[in-house]
Amino acid sequence: MKALFIVTGRGLGGDAMVALNTMNALEKRGVTCEVALDESAPGVLFEKYGYSWYKISIPQAGGHSATKLSALKGALKLITATFKARSAIKKSKADFVVGVLGGGAIVASLGAKFARKTCFSLISTPLDSTVCPKFNQCYILPELDKFRWDKLPKNMDKSFYPLADNLGDGNEEIALQKLREFPNFDENKKTIVFSSGSSIFKGTLDAINLVANETDKYNLVLVGLPLHEEYSELIDENKIIYAGYIDWINHLFKFSDLTVLTDDGVSLEEAFTCGKPIVALTRVKWGRYQNMAGVFKGAMIESKVEDVCKSIDEAFENYDSLQENALIYGKQCMEAGDYLAERMLKKVE
Repeated sequence: MKALFIVTGRGLGGDAMVALNTMNALEKRGVTCEVALDESAPGVLFEKYGYSWYKISIPQAGGHSATKLSALKGALKLITATFKARSAIKKSKADFVVGVLGGGAIVASLGAKFARKTCFSLISTPLDSTVCPKFNQCYILPELDKFRWDKLPKNMDKSFYPLADNLGDGNEEIALQKLREFPNFDENKKTIVFSSGSSIFKGTLDAINLVANETDKYNLVLVGLPLHEEYSELIDENKIIYAGYIDWINHLFKFSDLTVLTDDGVSLEEAFTCGKPIVALTRVKWGRYQNMAGVFKGAMIESKVEDVCKSIDEAFENYDSLQENALIYGKQCMEAGDYLAERMLKKVE
């Protein structure tokens, strides 16, 4: 059996990891998986794991930050994108199609409809959640408000983000050795990891600088690449351990005492699998609010950027109960990939 994954984004961030982890769960069950990306996507992560990809068109409206204008511009490109997707589906000879988030989910739904193939959509934005359920079975990821609904429409289900099998196998010693390479790392201090995913948003930089200027009692580790080049000037490497874009985040999360993350995406679940409580910064990414505390109850503290120091103190004061709940959610999140694979294959068969 073969599946074609149509993935939004550039093939190097969270969208790509969601696809790769779902693909891994299917491949363990004997499914051959192929990939289609937008023709402009560098596809770094897929290349790293040995995948080539079909180059198609995947319009993007801006995800959670979509406006009426950006949605209209995306819609105008959708006709061409649909038929390029249909062509890739037929060429791949896939038995079913999986659309991953945003434009990728929408293009997959429409392309599969014209190719007369079964399709599944992983959805998390207002636009893909409006379009995709009209055509095929959808799996809601935590950012979408429907994730908190007790009862869902017949063709919708919910799932945590699928994670890599080895994510919970973080090795503290590996992280320690890497951190020792930084001159301002102090083994006698607690370590807090700051991240907004593969890209560093300004709100994350503002938060870490607030803590760095308030106290020197923590190792403050910043992960990711600046979203804009000028953001690099806001990173004071005398006060902050700037790790950059790393492939040892599971080891770092395992070693850390606390994480300060944006309230979205795979990173939240990655921290939970390592048993780490989270201070979730709200409205950092395009001003949107995800209410992740309403999903992961008792495992995180939501915080405005300006309140980050107070929120970190609160997290350490309630550390034991936060960590207990983090571990519970971590176990559930590690099962998400298998859950998705089994549900998809059951419907295909």
